[in-house]
Amino acid sequence: MEILVAIQTFMEAGGDVLWLIAAATFGMWCLIFERFVYVYGEQRRVAGMALTKWTSRGERQSWNAKMIRLKVISEVNGRLNANMTLIKTFISLLPLLGLLGTVTGMVQVFEAMTFSGGNARSMAAGVSAATIPTMSGMVATLSGVFANTWLVAKIADESEYIEVSLTMEY
Repeated sequence: MEILVAIQTFMEAGGDVLWLIAAATFGMWCLIFERFVYVYGEQRRVAGMALTKWTSRGERQSWNAKMIRLKVISEVNGRLNANMTLIKTFISLLPLLGLLGTVTGMVQVFEAMTFSGGNARSMAAGVSAATIPTMSGMVATLSGVFANTWLVAKIADESEYIEVSLTMEY
């Protein structure tokens, strides 16, 4: 129960933009988790079906066979790269949302200065609302960058595997 109170206090201190950052981070991590599940689950089945389809072909030397091979590789790569652009969009969006939180927090600081004449205690809430979203946006972005980097490397490995496995020789 204490953790929920701590989270609520943190979210209130960060301002309304922090809820937007939390929603964007949740969406990004849902997509990242989906890619992890796909790469380690469904991709094995898709690659196996593509390999079976290719090896069952009697002829693999003609121009037509080369085009079919390219089509199969393209389909597998298309499935592998699904949602990666959206993940990268979230990674780009999160720091901007953090900056939006900084701006709204600074507006609160200026309002406090206007009404209290520069009282440090009255400006503290605005400073908090300015720094917490910035930090949260950066932390969320860094976590997404690390996961995206790993996914891109894994997808490149899987893509290379399918290209090497679909040989033109018998």
